[in-house]
Amino acid sequence: MHKANMFGFVGLVVGALTLAGCAEREEILTGERLGVREVLKGDYQSDAPLSADGSRALSLLASQSNSSWTQSMVSPHARISHPALGKSLGQIWAAKIGEGDSRKVRLNVDPVVADGRVFVMDAAFVVRAVSTSGETLWSRDLTPLQDNAKEARGGGLAVVGGVLYVASGFGTVSALDASTGKELWVQRLGGTATGAPTVRDGVLYIVSGDKVAWALEADSGRIRWQIEGAGDAHNVAGTPAPAVSDKHVVFSFGESNVQAAFRQGGLQLWSADILGRRNGISVANVDDVTGDPVISGDTVYVGTHSGRVVALSLFNGDRLWTTKQGALGPVWPAGDSVFFVSDRNELVRLDAATGEQIWAKDLPGWVSRKKPNKRRDSSYAHYGPILAGGRLIVAGSDGKVRSFAPEDGALLSAFDIKGGATARPVVAGNTLYVVSGDGVLHAYR
Repeated sequence: MHKANMFGFVGLVVGALTLAGCAEREEILTGERLGVREVLKGDYQSDAPLSADGSRALSLLASQSNSSWTQSMVSPHARISHPALGKSLGQIWAAKIGEGDSRKVRLNVDPVVADGRVFVMDAAFVVRAVSTSGETLWSRDLTPLQDNAKEARGGGLAVVGGVLYVASGFGTVSALDASTGKELWVQRLGGTATGAPTVRDGVLYIVSGDKVAWALEADSGRIRWQIEGAGDAHNVAGTPAPAVSDKHVVFSFGESNVQAAFRQGGLQLWSADILGRRNGISVANVDDVTGDPVISGDTVYVGTHSGRVVALSLFNGDRLWTTKQGALGPVWPAGDSVFFVSDRNELVRLDAATGEQIWAKDLPGWVSRKKPNKRRDSSYAHYGPILAGGRLIVAGSDGKVRSFAPEDGALLSAFDIKGGATARPVVAGNTLYVVSGDGVLHAYR
């Protein structure tokens, strides 16, 4: 066919098809439109709309004076829902507790408090007991003889029944006499133990290497049972503490996986993957669980570094809701809401039943650079929140401890902490304890 005739024929066919398409208008269906990627991820089932910042009344339990803060608050049996704390805080003492942050090591272990002692671990794996007046009572170096303290990082503490349980990045769990620091037993886990243990009814629960869950006899360290999870090399230092209820224990693993088991025998009950991430943000490629699983009632709240917080049924793992925000620490449940620090450095309040955002308040983000044109390469870390004395408290590596109103997120107060915070604050005996990056324990009352 001649080239000119061929083009004419093609044009005639296209024109005919165009006219045919115009003859009958396409019907636009009504209803919600869902992205293909969203459907495949399952997020469409429970995404709640984000509301504008606002205020909503909040019914809080009366504050209670507590003398101890024995372990991570992720479990109902260990959580003090609303510890008492004065409104105007002033520093009463500061005590050096050992090595702080440096280029190669990080001090990131939360303190615990019991029987008039504050227990801490520095960046060189030296554990100390400090009196409530700031005096060092005893210390013990847990670095193995054949190793160097700078070869590992992370760990966690729990103190129950006069025994201090210490997990370390060298892959051990040690039981120490809380009064003297004497070693009672040591269990080697075969993988790093960078997070805090949870202890209940004579059993210690912990995750090693972000992929193996352990249940150990608290009096001897003997293995009761294990569960294998899915690990991931792209992890954030510090494994979430297991959350324990009357019958269940919930573990999180490196590849955004959460598993629940019956805590006595270790029979697995359900498994859930926390899928989804923020598009276009490089840190979203780190999909580790950084919002430790928290049990509140019949619900498990858990968040990831890559941009998701979800609510799951404790009994079967069903997804109740999802919000497209990450969590950099455990949520704090209070009244009808949950509070957390997000992956965008915001303090956020969500409706606990629906996941709807009630308000969000910005926290300091990127570290200021002396040269304005230099690329931003580090951000501030914010630890918390905890609810104490009727307000939310967040400690930041920017050198500030801030208090916020839980009803609307209004900033109530802020004071300086030299060296910046490097771990979550705790409250015991109407005193706020915060560890700073220069290796100092600060007490405020």
